[in-house]
Amino acid sequence: MNAPASPTPARRVPVELGARSYEILIQPGLISTAGEALATLLKGRRTLIVTDRNVGPHYGHAVARALQLKGFDGSAVELPPGEGAKTFKVAEFLYDRCFDAQLDRGSCLVALGGGVIGDLSGFVAATFMRGIDFVQIPTTLLAMVDASVGGKVAIDHPKSKNAIGAFHQPRAVLIDTDLLGTLPERELKSGLAEVIKYGVIDDAAFFDWLEQNLDKLLARDPAALGEAIERSCRIKARIVGDDEREREGGPRALLNFGHTFGHAIEVCRAYQGYLHGEAVAIGMVLASHLSVKKGLLTPEEGLRIKKLIARAGLPTSLSPSDPDANELHKATFRDKKVLNGQLRFVLAEKIGKAKVFNDIDEKLARATWGAPRQANTDVDAT
Repeated sequence: MNAPASPTPARRVPVELGARSYEILIQPGLISTAGEALATLLKGRRTLIVTDRNVGPHYGHAVARALQLKGFDGSAVELPPGEGAKTFKVAEFLYDRCFDAQLDRGSCLVALGGGVIGDLSGFVAATFMRGIDFVQIPTTLLAMVDASVGGKVAIDHPKSKNAIGAFHQPRAVLIDTDLLGTLPERELKSGLAEVIKYGVIDDAAFFDWLEQNLDKLLARDPAALGEAIERSCRIKARIVGDDEREREGGPRALLNFGHTFGHAIEVCRAYQGYLHGEAVAIGMVLASHLSVKKGLLTPEEGLRIKKLIARAGLPTSLSPSDPDANELHKATFRDKKVLNGQLRFVLAEKIGKAKVFNDIDEKLARATWGAPRQANTDVDAT
């Protein structure tokens, strides 16, 4: 009789922020031991699991049970899925549920879902009773490598994405890689956009690794996914540790490579049609194009970036149904990086190195939106 397989050891990524430090734990099956992981971290035992109507029926009970086994109450609330939930109205509903659950300043919100649930739960946690604990249990690849790490929490405004928010670090991030087994293929590809971003802005060797292992990632190879998530989280953890609140001239702004263009696309489409990673993918191609036009990035490296994004099954250009270049350019002026009315872009100097530029000619920035458009059938059909 064969002995049972040993559990896969947890990958541990520290986020060093002094008194606000925490760990990112990455391990298959981690939600079944969530209570054990949190038992020594949280001040109280009153928690509220915040999830959505897509994730809750699949994983909500397992997380609640894991918390209850360690003495947490494990009550839960399900919110509408999608970017449309990141609003004042839904936040107000969640405040009401916090009062109904009798949460106090020693309580904790547990965000179980993708980036929307994490951002919204964190925003409510940052402001309820002037700040309570929260924990991230991301269920999408994009949330695992980006939204759950770093403490940026926010809701959307019709005129600007993530413009209303705070910095509020989680007490822990628990990443169960088994959850990616049921993630829709389009969501998996959307998360790969943020993974590719890390290689472009910070780690040429990681970009090389992605070129060599992309097929394994698309096939959901557990070892490849664990490696990609850990390396992505280590890059973001180091940057956040150096620059928690995105100070002027600090490295955290580099995490926005492709996002100035991507957020403008999302805003102009009223957060409909594109997943966040899809909009960022187009934004990274446009940012690479602008980097080449500025003489920073070689055309060959720009093509490498575009090819890897395309191989990941992501859109690389605007579609005919997208707003016109003038409307999109206008929306970039509502980006959070705009300073004194001046556009600022994160551009690539080479694969593995990026920089924030404040001196981009507005005509050149506007012209970048004029790249040829191609039909993105999957996107336009949504």
